[in-house]
Amino acid sequence: MFLNQRFPQTRLRRLRMDAWSRRLVAETRLAPDDFIWAIVVKAGSGLREPVPAMPGVMRLSPDQAAEAAREARALGIPALALFPYTGRDERTPDARLALDPDNVMCRSARAVKDAVPDIGLMCDVALDPYTDHGHDGLMRDGEILNDETVDVLARQAVLQARAGFDIIAPSDMMDGRVGAIRAALDAEGLKNTQIMAYAAKYASAFYGPYREAIGAASLLKGDKRTYQMDPANSDEALREVALDIAEGADSVMVKPAGPYLDIIRRVKDAFAMPTFAFQVSGEYAMIKAAAQNGWIDGERAMLESLLAIRRAGADGIITYFAPEAARALNA
Repeated sequence: MFLNQRFPQTRLRRLRMDAWSRRLVAETRLAPDDFIWAIVVKAGSGLREPVPAMPGVMRLSPDQAAEAAREARALGIPALALFPYTGRDERTPDARLALDPDNVMCRSARAVKDAVPDIGLMCDVALDPYTDHGHDGLMRDGEILNDETVDVLARQAVLQARAGFDIIAPSDMMDGRVGAIRAALDAEGLKNTQIMAYAAKYASAFYGPYREAIGAASLLKGDKRTYQMDPANSDEALREVALDIAEGADSVMVKPAGPYLDIIRRVKDAFAMPTFAFQVSGEYAMIKAAAQNGWIDGERAMLESLLAIRRAGADGIITYFAPEAARALNA
C-alpha cells in the first residue's frame, strides 16, 4: 500500500507543521460526547467525601450526585455511571441491600433523574458493594456460586431499572447473566432498558483504588480469578463478547481500558457492536499521582490516554476523568 512512497518527494512532516493542518487530518477525535462519568455515591446529605487513593474523586450523597448531573449537562457529558459505597455494617453474606428499593443507588437515581431527566444513567449490577466478603457473587464454602448469583442479579437489575437507570451494566462475569437480566426486564415491561455487558472484564491489579472507594478494599477474601478473565487471554474475550451479544446485550465493554487496547480493537473489528471501555481507578490514579509529583503533564497525559482508547475502537469511555477532560476539551 505504501511501497511507492519515497523521500524527498514524500515528506510526512508537511501535514504536521501547523496546528490547523494537524486538525484537518486527525484520524481520531475526542469530545465530551464520548464520556460516561463514573461517580461513587454514599448515603447522606451534602456529602462530598474525598477518596484518598483517587485525587479529585469524591464520594457524593444523592443530592450531590444530582448536582454532578447538572454539571455533566453543562459540560456536554451525556451520561453518568453510579457505583455505591457501602459500610461494613450494611454488608451481608447474601448481599440483601442490593435488593432494597431505598438503597443509595436507587435514591441517587431518583435524585439525578429529578434534577436532569434527560441525562443517561448507568448502574453497575454486581454484588461486591454489598457482600461482606467483597466478591461479586454469593459464596458457599469458598466457591462463588454462578446460578444463585444470577438470580439475585436479575432481581437487582429490575429494581434499578424501576429506580430510573437507563443502562443496566452487569459487571459480575457470571455465566448467563445477560440473558437472565434481559428476560427479567422484559417480563416487567422494561423492554427499553439497555444492557451494557461487562463482556471482557479482566482480573486486573488496576481495580485497587476503586475497592477503597466503595468500601471493599480490606474485605476481599481470596481473589476474583475464578470468574474474571485471565489477563493472558485474548481469544477468550471474543467468546465472552459473542455470548453476551447472543443473550441480548445492546452494547459491550472491555475493562480495564488502557492495558487492553488490543482487546478493544479485536472486539470492535470482530462484532461491529457499540463498544465501550472502562478507564478504571488504577489508570486514573497513576496519571494523577505522576502529575502531582511533577513527573508528567497531567492534562496532556489524561487526554492522550483517552484518545488512545478511542483510537483503539471504543465508541465511548467510562472514566473518572470525564468532567476534567470535558473542561479541557471545551476550553
